Amino acid sequence: MDVSDRDSKCLVERPAEGFGLLIFGASGDLAKRKLLPSLYRLFRKGMLPERFFILGAARSGFNDISYREIISEVLSGNDARHVREFLRRIYYQPLSYDDTSSFRKLKERAGGLHRSLRTGGRMLFYFAVPPLLAEDIVLSVGGSGLARGKGWKRVVMEKPFGSDLQSARQLNRVLHRYFPEEAIFRIDHYLGKETVQDILLFRFANSIFEPIWNRNHIDHIQITAAETIGVGSRAGYYDRTGIVRDMFQNHLIQLLGIIALEPPSAFDSLRIREEKVKVFRALRKMSSFDVKDLAVFGQYRSGRMEGEKVPGYREERGIDPESTTPTFAAIRIFVDNWRWHGVPFYLRSGKRLKRRVTEVSIHFHDLPHSIFSHEIREGIEPNVLVFRIQPDEAIELRFQSKLPGSRLCLREVKMSFSYTDEASVDSLPDAYERVLLDCIRGDHLLFVGQEGVELAWEFFMPFIEYIEQDGSKGAVRFYSPGTWGPRAADGFIKKDGRSWWVR
Repeated sequence: MDVSDRDSKCLVERPAEGFGLLIFGASGDLAKRKLLPSLYRLFRKGMLPERFFILGAARSGFNDISYREIISEVLSGNDARHVREFLRRIYYQPLSYDDTSSFRKLKERAGGLHRSLRTGGRMLFYFAVPPLLAEDIVLSVGGSGLARGKGWKRVVMEKPFGSDLQSARQLNRVLHRYFPEEAIFRIDHYLGKETVQDILLFRFANSIFEPIWNRNHIDHIQITAAETIGVGSRAGYYDRTGIVRDMFQNHLIQLLGIIALEPPSAFDSLRIREEKVKVFRALRKMSSFDVKDLAVFGQYRSGRMEGEKVPGYREERGIDPESTTPTFAAIRIFVDNWRWHGVPFYLRSGKRLKRRVTEVSIHFHDLPHSIFSHEIREGIEPNVLVFRIQPDEAIELRFQSKLPGSRLCLREVKMSFSYTDEASVDSLPDAYERVLLDCIRGDHLLFVGQEGVELAWEFFMPFIEYIEQDGSKGAVRFYSPGTWGPRAADGFIKKDGRSWWVR
């Protein structure tokens, strides 16, 4: 697919205001693997203001020099001069999360950096910490006065936001003691993916698609997020969390919201968030008694993947050998409004599956009548529109075409646009680059509001309660690594007369 130079170029403004970024959990994997490399790329591209600093805070006993050495190793392989300039903006302050005096010292350090670097007191607090620590840190930030003073103060919360509906509501209440809603950024890095953002433009900037984006033309929608890896080093966290909390309550429900929302009155973050909330309100409610008919849960056993033996979930280090925590789920969801009534949304996610892929597929209705029934005996496949989010971001439209020759033979062909095509995209930004830049700018388009978070938890609580109450009664089925989950998941969708698209 050709993309003209005239249409592919746009001006991205560099933020003018200086700021400070305070990362709680700065010695952890997220900060080192995602946040700081993304910030470096923004710095290298000239996307950060002239005056800024990054202050890492964590329990580890680093100082400025030793922390910079660690980040230098993370950034090895990049231009040495740019790395040195970037490292000069990084500082570190040891912090004890349960010590009030430790936060007072942190405030003094941050204040000194604001004054010396003339950043106007503007501060972005990034919570790269386990969810269990979030509430106490917010209370310490507020109690120490870090959230007060001149310049804007914004807070970024990683997922999962809380561990259930009650804890999410409590965390919102604590945050609102010190930060207004417009200063809170609940991050979901999936929403920073180019393909996810382009779903909105695809629907609302092209007049040929929106008129058919409804129950009259669409048979069903599938959303799949599959991983080939196991739980690895996240075992302790994952066994308390499970697949529903880890993937469905945030990533997958946000994708559903973008696919299903009504056209907003303007391309504005507040308007788009309002429309997503309307979708969440329209989700068909159920009790934990209904879950067995709406979902299939699984857990990977030991086996072989790509010729190598891999342990089962219960054999992973740090996992209870009797654990019933699901590592796979397939769920059928309905949106009860005028546009989507009767259209099932099939959500599927799991670990140790056949291949790594995240995509949304829109499946259109079968032909109402085929004029080719005498010439073509086999059925004609319905049209499918695919938004592939990872690993290779792309949009595909699949349809039927005639094979060349004298005989009437059909074949499925696809029109495809790939974001990684070097002819059309010079540099595809990482999802964290986009969301970090939007936090600095104060743009909420890619973030989830308070009501959206609480409605998502409210919807999925029956699924969580069903697993935690009945998991030991055979609700979680085992599946072999390198497959698409338990066999029951295939039967789950086949009884509706459909099949999984990614296979």
